[in-house]
Amino acid sequence: MEYSELIKKVHKIEIKAKGLSRNVFAGQYKSAFKGRGMTFSEVREYAYGDEVRSIDWNVTARYNKPFVKVFEEERELALMLMIDVSGSTGFGSRTCLKTETITEIAAILAFSAISNNDKVGALLFSDKVEMYIPPKKGSAHCLRIIRELLSFKPKDTATSFIEPFVYINNVIKRHCTCFLISDGLGMFDKSLSIFARKHDVCSILVNDKAEFELNDLGVVLTEDLETKQRIWVDTSDKQTRQLFKEYMLNAQKTTTDGFKKLGIDYVTVFTDSDYTKELIKLFANRERL
Repeated sequence: MEYSELIKKVHKIEIKAKGLSRNVFAGQYKSAFKGRGMTFSEVREYAYGDEVRSIDWNVTARYNKPFVKVFEEERELALMLMIDVSGSTGFGSRTCLKTETITEIAAILAFSAISNNDKVGALLFSDKVEMYIPPKKGSAHCLRIIRELLSFKPKDTATSFIEPFVYINNVIKRHCTCFLISDGLGMFDKSLSIFARKHDVCSILVNDKAEFELNDLGVVLTEDLETKQRIWVDTSDKQTRQLFKEYMLNAQKTTTDGFKKLGIDYVTVFTDSDYTKELIKLFANRERL
Protein backbone atom coordinates (compact mmCIF):
# COMPACT_ATOMS: atom_id res chain seq x y z
CA MET A 1 0.00 0.00 0.00
CA GLU A 2 1.34 3.44 -0.95
CA TYR A 3 1.99 5.83 1.93
CA SER A 4 -0.46 8.44 0.60
CA GLU A 5 -3.19 5.79 0.29
CA LEU A 6 -2.44 4.56 3.84
CA ILE A 7 -2.78 8.10 5.26
CA LYS A 8 -6.11 8.56 3.47
CA LYS A 9 -7.46 5.32 4.91
CA VAL A 10 -6.22 6.19 8.40
CA HIS A 11 -7.88 9.60 8.17
CA LYS A 12 -11.16 8.10 6.94
CA ILE A 13 -11.26 5.58 9.81
CA GLU A 14 -10.24 8.28 12.30
CA ILE A 15 -13.19 10.48 11.32
CA LYS A 16 -15.68 7.61 11.54
CA ALA A 17 -14.27 6.18 14.79
CA LYS A 18 -14.07 9.56 16.55
CA GLY A 19 -17.62 10.40 15.52
CA LEU A 20 -19.03 7.12 16.81
CA SER A 21 -16.96 7.14 20.01
CA ARG A 22 -18.09 10.68 20.89
CA ASN A 23 -21.71 10.57 19.78
CA VAL A 24 -22.66 6.94 20.37
CA PHE A 25 -20.27 5.10 22.65
CA ALA A 26 -18.70 7.68 24.99
CA GLY A 27 -21.29 7.45 27.77
CA GLN A 28 -21.85 3.74 27.38
CA TYR A 29 -18.14 2.97 27.42
CA LYS A 30 -17.67 4.88 30.66
CA SER A 31 -20.59 3.22 32.43
CA ALA A 32 -19.72 -0.23 31.08
CA PHE A 33 -16.00 -0.21 31.84
CA LYS A 34 -15.10 2.72 34.09
CA GLY A 35 -15.08 1.57 37.69
CA ARG A 36 -14.25 -1.97 36.62
CA GLY A 37 -10.56 -1.19 36.88
CA MET A 38 -10.18 -3.36 39.97
CA THR A 39 -6.97 -5.21 40.60
CA PHE A 40 -6.85 -8.37 42.72
CA SER A 41 -5.04 -7.81 46.03
CA GLU A 42 -5.44 -10.89 48.26
CA VAL A 43 -7.84 -13.40 49.78
CA ARG A 44 -8.84 -13.31 53.43
CA GLU A 45 -11.26 -15.15 55.66
CA TYR A 46 -14.91 -14.25 55.32
CA ALA A 47 -16.15 -11.71 57.88
CA TYR A 48 -19.70 -10.81 58.84
CA GLY A 49 -21.07 -8.29 56.34
CA ASP A 50 -18.90 -9.36 53.38
CA GLU A 51 -20.76 -9.79 50.09
CA VAL A 52 -21.44 -13.37 49.10
CA ARG A 53 -20.44 -12.45 45.54
CA SER A 54 -16.86 -11.84 46.69
CA ILE A 55 -16.38 -15.39 48.02
CA ASP A 56 -13.51 -17.27 46.38
CA TRP A 57 -15.09 -20.70 46.07
CA ASN A 58 -11.88 -22.48 45.06
CA VAL A 59 -9.99 -21.31 48.15
CA THR A 60 -13.08 -21.91 50.30
CA ALA A 61 -13.27 -25.52 49.13
CA ARG A 62 -9.53 -26.03 49.68
CA TYR A 63 -9.55 -24.85 53.32
CA ASN A 64 -13.11 -25.87 54.17
CA LYS A 65 -14.00 -22.40 55.42
CA PRO A 66 -15.11 -19.27 53.53
CA PHE A 67 -12.59 -16.86 52.01
CA VAL A 68 -13.28 -13.69 50.03
CA LYS A 69 -11.37 -11.91 47.28
CA VAL A 70 -10.10 -8.43 48.09
CA PHE A 71 -9.70 -5.94 45.26
CA GLU A 72 -8.15 -2.48 45.04
CA GLU A 73 -9.60 0.15 42.72
CA GLU A 74 -7.27 1.38 40.02
CA ARG A 75 -7.18 5.08 39.19
CA GLU A 76 -7.35 4.43 35.48
CA LEU A 77 -8.24 1.59 33.17
CA ALA A 78 -5.90 -0.08 30.71
CA LEU A 79 -7.64 -1.37 27.60
CA MET A 80 -5.84 -4.04 25.56
CA LEU A 81 -6.97 -4.82 22.01
CA MET A 82 -6.01 -8.39 21.14
CA ILE A 83 -6.43 -8.48 17.38
CA ASP A 84 -6.37 -11.52 15.12
CA VAL A 85 -4.32 -10.86 11.96
CA SER A 86 -4.21 -14.45 10.71
CA GLY A 87 -4.86 -15.38 7.09
CA SER A 88 -8.59 -15.99 7.46
CA THR A 89 -9.25 -12.34 8.40
CA GLY A 90 -8.43 -11.45 4.79
CA PHE A 91 -11.69 -13.02 3.62
CA GLY A 92 -14.71 -11.00 2.58
CA SER A 93 -17.53 -11.82 0.18
CA ARG A 94 -19.61 -8.66 -0.01
CA THR A 95 -19.05 -5.12 1.21
CA CYS A 96 -15.62 -5.46 2.85
CA LEU A 97 -13.00 -7.80 4.23
CA LYS A 98 -13.13 -9.03 7.80
CA THR A 99 -9.86 -7.26 8.54
CA GLU A 100 -11.44 -3.92 7.54
CA THR A 101 -14.32 -4.42 9.95
CA ILE A 102 -11.88 -5.49 12.67
CA THR A 103 -9.82 -2.31 12.14
CA GLU A 104 -12.86 -0.04 12.39
CA ILE A 105 -14.08 -1.72 15.59
CA ALA A 106 -10.60 -1.51 17.13
CA ALA A 107 -10.44 2.20 16.26
CA ILE A 108 -13.80 2.91 17.90
CA LEU A 109 -12.79 1.12 21.08
CA ALA A 110 -9.42 2.89 21.14
CA PHE A 111 -10.89 6.38 20.75
CA SER A 112 -13.61 5.58 23.31
CA ALA A 113 -10.88 4.63 25.77
CA ILE A 114 -8.73 7.71 25.36
CA SER A 115 -11.78 10.01 25.51
CA ASN A 116 -12.25 8.62 29.03
CA ASN A 117 -8.57 9.20 29.87
CA ASP A 118 -7.73 5.49 29.75
CA LYS A 119 -4.67 3.90 28.23
CA VAL A 120 -5.03 1.66 25.20
CA GLY A 121 -2.62 -0.90 23.79
CA ALA A 122 -2.74 -3.57 21.10
CA LEU A 123 -1.42 -7.04 20.48
CA LEU A 124 -1.55 -8.38 16.93
CA PHE A 125 -1.38 -12.15 16.67
CA SER A 126 -1.59 -15.11 14.31
CA ASP A 127 -0.44 -18.39 15.81
CA LYS A 128 2.14 -16.31 17.64
CA VAL A 129 2.57 -12.74 18.83
CA GLU A 130 3.20 -10.65 15.71
CA MET A 131 3.37 -7.20 17.32
CA TYR A 132 2.87 -5.67 20.75
CA ILE A 133 2.04 -1.99 21.25
CA PRO A 134 2.19 -1.03 24.97
CA PRO A 135 -0.79 0.86 26.46
CA LYS A 136 -0.54 4.65 26.20
CA LYS A 137 -2.85 7.65 26.07
CA GLY A 138 -3.54 10.12 23.30
CA SER A 139 -4.93 10.39 19.78
CA ALA A 140 -1.51 9.99 18.19
CA HIS A 141 -1.18 6.60 19.86
CA CYS A 142 -4.61 5.53 18.54
CA LEU A 143 -3.61 6.58 15.04
CA ARG A 144 -0.47 4.46 15.30
CA ILE A 145 -2.60 1.42 16.14
CA ILE A 146 -4.83 2.09 13.13
CA ARG A 147 -1.82 2.52 10.81
CA GLU A 148 -0.33 -0.76 11.97
CA LEU A 149 -3.62 -2.62 11.45
CA LEU A 150 -3.96 -1.26 7.92
CA SER A 151 -0.39 -1.90 6.81
CA PHE A 152 0.83 -4.82 8.92
CA LYS A 153 1.81 -8.03 7.13
CA PRO A 154 1.88 -11.02 9.52
CA LYS A 155 4.67 -13.55 9.23
CA ASP A 156 2.33 -16.51 9.79
CA THR A 157 -1.19 -17.23 8.53
CA ALA A 158 -2.42 -19.78 11.11
CA THR A 159 -4.27 -18.96 14.36
CA SER A 160 -3.49 -19.89 17.95
CA PHE A 161 -4.59 -18.08 21.11
CA ILE A 162 -2.25 -19.72 23.62
CA GLU A 163 0.88 -17.61 23.05
CA PRO A 164 -1.00 -14.26 22.98
CA PHE A 165 -2.70 -15.03 26.31
CA VAL A 166 0.59 -16.03 27.94
CA TYR A 167 2.31 -12.95 26.53
CA ILE A 168 -0.27 -10.50 27.90
CA ASN A 169 -0.20 -12.19 31.30
CA ASN A 170 3.57 -11.68 31.38
CA VAL A 171 3.73 -8.05 30.22
CA ILE A 172 0.54 -6.70 31.85
CA LYS A 173 0.97 -7.33 35.54
CA ARG A 174 -2.19 -5.58 36.73
CA HIS A 175 -5.80 -6.36 35.95
CA CYS A 176 -6.95 -4.83 32.63
CA THR A 177 -9.84 -5.05 30.20
CA CYS A 178 -9.03 -7.08 27.08
CA PHE A 179 -11.05 -7.07 23.86
CA LEU A 180 -10.40 -10.23 21.88
CA ILE A 181 -11.29 -9.30 18.29
CA SER A 182 -11.14 -12.32 16.00
CA ASP A 183 -12.97 -14.42 13.45
CA GLY A 184 -12.01 -17.49 15.45
CA LEU A 185 -14.57 -20.28 15.54
CA GLY A 186 -14.11 -23.26 17.82
CA MET A 187 -11.24 -21.38 19.45
CA PHE A 188 -12.27 -22.01 23.04
CA ASP A 189 -9.67 -23.85 25.10
CA LYS A 190 -8.15 -23.91 28.61
CA SER A 191 -5.80 -21.03 27.86
CA LEU A 192 -8.77 -18.64 27.68
CA SER A 193 -10.08 -19.96 31.00
CA ILE A 194 -6.75 -19.20 32.70
CA PHE A 195 -6.48 -15.79 31.02
CA ALA A 196 -10.01 -14.75 32.04
CA ARG A 197 -9.22 -15.34 35.71
CA LYS A 198 -6.75 -12.46 35.69
CA HIS A 199 -8.27 -10.02 33.20
CA ASP A 200 -11.71 -8.72 32.26
CA VAL A 201 -12.25 -10.28 28.83
CA CYS A 202 -14.78 -9.31 26.15
CA SER A 203 -14.89 -10.89 22.72
CA ILE A 204 -16.03 -9.61 19.36
CA LEU A 205 -16.35 -12.29 16.70
CA VAL A 206 -16.14 -10.87 13.18
CA ASN A 207 -17.46 -13.21 10.51
CA ASP A 208 -18.75 -13.23 6.95
CA LYS A 209 -22.06 -14.89 6.17
CA ALA A 210 -20.52 -16.67 3.18
CA GLU A 211 -18.37 -18.63 5.63
CA PHE A 212 -21.44 -20.47 6.88
CA GLU A 213 -23.04 -21.48 3.62
CA LEU A 214 -21.71 -22.81 0.33
CA ASN A 215 -23.29 -21.54 -2.88
CA ASP A 216 -24.04 -23.98 -5.67
CA LEU A 217 -21.14 -23.20 -8.01
CA GLY A 218 -20.39 -26.69 -9.22
CA VAL A 219 -16.95 -28.22 -8.66
CA VAL A 220 -14.59 -25.53 -7.39
CA LEU A 221 -11.04 -25.39 -6.06
CA THR A 222 -11.05 -24.07 -2.50
CA GLU A 223 -8.12 -22.88 -0.40
CA ASP A 224 -7.76 -22.61 3.38
CA LEU A 225 -6.42 -19.09 3.98
CA GLU A 226 -4.53 -20.24 7.06
CA THR A 227 -3.08 -23.63 6.13
CA LYS A 228 -2.97 -22.88 2.37
CA GLN A 229 -4.35 -26.38 1.75
CA ARG A 230 -6.33 -26.69 -1.49
CA ILE A 231 -9.09 -29.18 -2.21
CA TRP A 232 -11.73 -29.63 -4.89
CA VAL A 233 -15.29 -29.37 -3.58
CA ASP A 234 -18.50 -30.30 -5.40
CA THR A 235 -20.71 -27.45 -4.21
CA SER A 236 -23.60 -28.73 -6.35
CA ASP A 237 -23.99 -31.63 -3.92
CA LYS A 238 -26.75 -30.75 -1.45
CA GLN A 239 -25.40 -33.03 1.28
CA THR A 240 -21.95 -31.44 1.04
CA ARG A 241 -23.45 -27.97 1.46
CA GLN A 242 -25.52 -29.13 4.44
CA LEU A 243 -22.56 -30.81 6.17
CA PHE A 244 -20.45 -27.69 5.66
CA LYS A 245 -23.13 -25.48 7.19
CA GLU A 246 -23.56 -27.82 10.18
CA TYR A 247 -19.80 -27.92 10.75
CA MET A 248 -19.50 -24.13 10.81
CA LEU A 249 -22.53 -23.64 13.05
CA ASN A 250 -21.20 -26.26 15.49
CA ALA A 251 -17.83 -24.50 15.55
CA GLN A 252 -19.56 -21.21 16.31
CA LYS A 253 -21.63 -22.84 19.07
CA THR A 254 -18.50 -24.34 20.65
CA THR A 255 -16.99 -20.87 20.87
CA THR A 256 -20.05 -19.08 22.24
CA ASP A 257 -20.82 -21.87 24.71
CA GLY A 258 -17.26 -21.51 26.00
CA PHE A 259 -17.75 -17.78 26.48
CA LYS A 260 -21.01 -18.33 28.34
CA LYS A 261 -19.43 -20.92 30.62
CA LEU A 262 -16.71 -18.46 31.65
CA GLY A 263 -19.07 -15.50 31.91
CA ILE A 264 -17.30 -13.67 29.06
CA ASP A 265 -19.34 -10.98 27.32
CA TYR A 266 -19.35 -11.37 23.55
CA VAL A 267 -21.11 -10.34 20.35
CA THR A 268 -20.94 -11.62 16.78
CA VAL A 269 -20.82 -9.13 13.90
CA PHE A 270 -20.87 -9.70 10.16
CA THR A 271 -19.04 -7.78 7.47
CA ASP A 272 -22.26 -6.74 5.72
CA SER A 273 -24.15 -5.68 8.87
CA ASP A 274 -24.14 -2.63 11.16
CA TYR A 275 -21.65 -3.55 13.89
CA THR A 276 -22.55 -0.47 15.97
CA LYS A 277 -25.80 -2.13 17.05
CA GLU A 278 -23.91 -5.14 18.38
CA LEU A 279 -21.37 -2.97 20.21
CA ILE A 280 -24.18 -1.01 21.83
CA LYS A 281 -25.74 -4.31 22.90
CA LEU A 282 -22.42 -5.45 24.37
CA PHE A 283 -21.97 -2.25 26.37
CA ALA A 284 -25.60 -2.30 27.54
CA ASN A 285 -25.26 -5.88 28.80
CA ARG A 286 -22.26 -4.87 30.89
CA GLU A 287 -24.08 -1.87 32.34
CA ARG A 288 -26.73 -4.21 33.76
CA LEU A 289 -24.18 -6.38 35.58
